[in-house]
Amino acid sequence: MSDADLAAHLAEVAGKLLLTVRESGMLSLKALGKAGDATANQFLCHALREQRPDDALLSEEEKDNLDRLDASRVWIVDPVDGTREYGEAREDWAVHVGLAVDGAPVLGAVALPGADGGRGLVLRTDAPVAVPAAPERLRMVVSRTRPASEAVAVAEALGAELVPMGSAGAKTMSVILGQADIYLHSGGQYEWDSCAPAAVALAHGLHASRIDGSPLVYNQPDTYMPDLLICRKEHAARVLAEIAKL
Repeated sequence: MSDADLAAHLAEVAGKLLLTVRESGMLSLKALGKAGDATANQFLCHALREQRPDDALLSEEEKDNLDRLDASRVWIVDPVDGTREYGEAREDWAVHVGLAVDGAPVLGAVALPGADGGRGLVLRTDAPVAVPAAPERLRMVVSRTRPASEAVAVAEALGAELVPMGSAGAKTMSVILGQADIYLHSGGQYEWDSCAPAAVALAHGLHASRIDGSPLVYNQPDTYMPDLLICRKEHAARVLAEIAKL
């Protein structure tokens, strides 16, 4: 199985496992998030270690092994991106399975198990879909609960509409799917929040960078990533210019 097929298959199966856990009806909202994270993480990590034993692994739900810093190939996974949205049975949560090679997000898949009426959707680097054209008034996707001040300021400068949404993966995929045009985040994330989404975005011809325009670099000793920008390439220069003014 190719790396791309593996990433997509694991993301899809993990999503189905998460739906099964939620549909059991046996857990409170708080317990559901923990159980979902643990179940998906166990599956993803065991499968990746079985299928790619020579590669390193970084997961939100695993103790970090810094031996990964000596590896060229590192799988970076987020078993449930958007735990709150998952527990609330919303659509805007995701499963991330990404592969960084020498620090670059080169391959991956993002599953949206709740999308399409619960039938689910997987976007992957090796099977890009057509990105719809942007409307006249741009749309900027932001956090449902804590929109970053920089994003709000840039949206005002661009005359863009704010679109609240849950997980980072769902936000990134919304640009690909034509539900939004710009994803600007400056409130802090970790490598697992953006590795797979960034890889999928780049494979679809989108711009993906830090908010100063520098590349996104993964498999770092400190996995904290303060910010990122994902948008159509034709909007990147203007967005970066507005950020620089702040």
